[in-house]
Amino acid sequence: MAALRWGICSAGKVSHDFLVGLKALPETSHSILAVAARSLESAQAFATKHSIPQAYGSYEELAKDPQLDVIYIGTITPSHLSCAKMMVEAGKAVLCEKPLTMNSEETKQLIAFAREKNVFLMEAIWMRFFPAMFELRRLIASGSIGDINYVNVSFGFHPKLGGGATLDIGVYAINFTSMVFGGEKPEKIHAEGTLSDEGTDNLAAVTITYPGGRIAQLSISIKADLPCEAFVYGTKGQLKVPKWFWCPTKLETPEGTKEFPLPKPYQPTNFANSEGMCYEAEEVRRCLQEGKKESDIMTLNETQLVADIMDDIMKQLGVIYFK
Repeated sequence: MAALRWGICSAGKVSHDFLVGLKALPETSHSILAVAARSLESAQAFATKHSIPQAYGSYEELAKDPQLDVIYIGTITPSHLSCAKMMVEAGKAVLCEKPLTMNSEETKQLIAFAREKNVFLMEAIWMRFFPAMFELRRLIASGSIGDINYVNVSFGFHPKLGGGATLDIGVYAINFTSMVFGGEKPEKIHAEGTLSDEGTDNLAAVTITYPGGRIAQLSISIKADLPCEAFVYGTKGQLKVPKWFWCPTKLETPEGTKEFPLPKPYQPTNFANSEGMCYEAEEVRRCLQEGKKESDIMTLNETQLVADIMDDIMKQLGVIYFK
């Protein structure tokens, strides 16, 4: 397969970090040909910084570029649905930053649209593609820690910008839990929390109950610094993903700590371990090479399940993101 030809939708901080990760991969496998922003000036500055040949001042121009195979969408979450549909309509494969959309209904719309158009779509849950997570899934599947009966995840910090805890960072905790329990649908969800003056959730304590009495407890906060670790407990032992569990370089197992070093970034990143975004880009290439329309590691059905869980949590907290 020739190099996958990428277009970048948005010239913000997350898109910068994605480019740093992408450039850790061989140019024979991945090439970045264009970037689009809401202003041509921003797109041109981004293109210069990352040596991208084409800059566009609108997302529509990016969608119409015939040389592109796949679009990475790093825009703000409220515009994910419209941008992703635009790219899918143009026949471009899409890797869309998390969360895929603002709520369960929008997620359902976008997934249905991509399936109708027979175009590849994947939510950019980069956590799932780190080597440490492949090893965690391997150990769980091997039965080395027995039957899983309890998961505990925390994610909390003081952000520079506002936003909702569940939608912004809770998506990782919920995704980790869903991954461990094999994408099963929960039997019960109970959430307690507090809201900011703007009406968004800033603290959530969530208990998710799965069939067979298996339980996950999640602590999510944007007003307190939490350990940002994840634990998986089985009948024969436990696994720990240390801080930062959503972009891990270590996994603590009964046999000892395993380390998974990241590639070196060619430029500084805005967020921790962002060079690890290369792994989700490789997953997109693998899927397209095999003719797949979705990843079997981050399936669209599980993206929908996580969106449903987030909706449930936010409704219990009194936060609803609907148009």
